Amino acid sequence: MAGLSRRHLLGASLTSAAIAARAQTASVAPSDRVRIGLIGCGGISVADSNAFLAHPESEIVAVCDVDDAQIAKTAKRLAELRGKQPDAAKDFRRIIDRKDIDVCLICTPDHWHALPAIAACQAGKDCYVEKPLATSIGEGKVMRDTARRYSRVMQMGTHWRSGSHYREAVEMVQAGKIGKVRQVRCWAYLDWVTDCGNPPDAPVPAGVDYNMWLGPARERPFNKNRFHFNFRWFWDYAGGLMTDWGVHLINIALWAMGPEWPKSVISSGGKYILQDNTETPDTQITVYDFPSYTLIWEHQVQCGLGPDRREHGVMFTGTEATLIVDARGWEVFAEPKKRSSVVEMKRFSLADERVRANHARDFLDCVKSRKQPVENLDVGYHVSAVAQLGNIALRSQSRIQWDQEAGRAKGNDAANALLSAPYRAPWKLA
Repeated sequence: MAGLSRRHLLGASLTSAAIAARAQTASVAPSDRVRIGLIGCGGISVADSNAFLAHPESEIVAVCDVDDAQIAKTAKRLAELRGKQPDAAKDFRRIIDRKDIDVCLICTPDHWHALPAIAACQAGKDCYVEKPLATSIGEGKVMRDTARRYSRVMQMGTHWRSGSHYREAVEMVQAGKIGKVRQVRCWAYLDWVTDCGNPPDAPVPAGVDYNMWLGPARERPFNKNRFHFNFRWFWDYAGGLMTDWGVHLINIALWAMGPEWPKSVISSGGKYILQDNTETPDTQITVYDFPSYTLIWEHQVQCGLGPDRREHGVMFTGTEATLIVDARGWEVFAEPKKRSSVVEMKRFSLADERVRANHARDFLDCVKSRKQPVENLDVGYHVSAVAQLGNIALRSQSRIQWDQEAGRAKGNDAANALLSAPYRAPWKLA
C-alpha cells in the first residue's frame, strides 16, 4: 500500500487530469459554461482544479490566495492548461463580489472553509468546498443551514462518494450480502507523515498577507510549520488525521450504514513518535457507539502496515463475511463456517483521478439541474461532525453522550465548549 500514499495519488491525478484538460477543449456555448472562482491555491487546488477542467464547460476565471507565490504558480499552470490567464486577488471577497462567477471552488485551509462558503451562498453562488466541511461542528451547521436558506448547490470534496467501486461495496453491505454488520473499522497508517522539526518563529515571507491567512483564528507569530500543508496538524486551523483522512474513510462507513448519529464517543491518543511543534496526535483511536453497530477509527504515522497489512481501509464485519474497501478496490472474505454459502470476491480499481473528476461532474450537473449532489451538505455536515466528535472526546478527555436533537453533549461542559471555535475580530460567523 505504500504506493497508494496521498503523494502518489495526487501525482497520478495531476498527470491524467492535466492530459484530459488539454484534450477536452471543445467549443462550449457561453450559456453552458460554468465560470469558477478558485479560492485557495495550495496543493489540493491542483487536483480539484484539474478535476473541474477535465470537463469542457468549466472555466476558471479568477484565483485567490494570500500568498503571491501561490497565485503566480497557479495562474501560470491554468494558463498553460487552457491558454488564458485568470484574474487574481488576495481577498476572497473580491472573488465573491464578481458577477461573472457562478461557482466558488474553496480549497483553503480548514479554518477558512466556512466564511467564504457562507458569503458565496449569500451572493447567490454555488460552492464546492474541500473536506472537512469546517473546523467545528458549529461552523458546519451554519454552512449547511445557509446553503439551505439560499437554495444553493454545495458539495463537499470527499470524492470517494463518486467512485464506482466504493458504491459497489456500500451496496453489498446495504443489501445484506455479508450478513448483519455489527462493527465497522476505519484506519489510516501513513508512513509519509514525517517529523516537521521545531523551526523558530520568523518574519512573514514577502508577498504573504499573514493577517488574512490567520483570518478568524487566534493571532500567533508566523511559523513555517503552521503555514501551507502543515496547517492540518494544529488545532487552530484543522483537526489532524482524525478529520483529514478520517472524513474520507468514515464517509464510506456512514454511507453504508445510514444516517444514524452516535450515542456515545470516546477517544484516546497523543504524540508518541513525532518530536516537532505540531499539536494533533500522531496516534489515535476513537470508538463510536451507534444505535445498531460500533465504529472504530484509528490512525498512526510513520508506519504503513495497518489492519490486513493495508495503509488505509474500511472494514465491515458481518455475520456472514467481512468486506474491506480501500483505494485499490474491495474484497469479501467469508466467515470460516460460511465458506460453502458465501462467494469470496475482489475487485481492483486504481482510477483515483477519474473518481475526483466524476465528483466534479456530479457537482456541475447539479449546478445546471439544481438538484443536490451526492456529497451535499446534509451528508458533509454529518460526516464531518462525526469525525470532529472524535477530536472533541480526545481533547475534553471525556466520554461524550451525544444528544443529536439538542446538538450537544449531555452534561459535558468541557466537550460542549469545543463545539464551536472562537472567532478573532473583526471576523464573525454569520
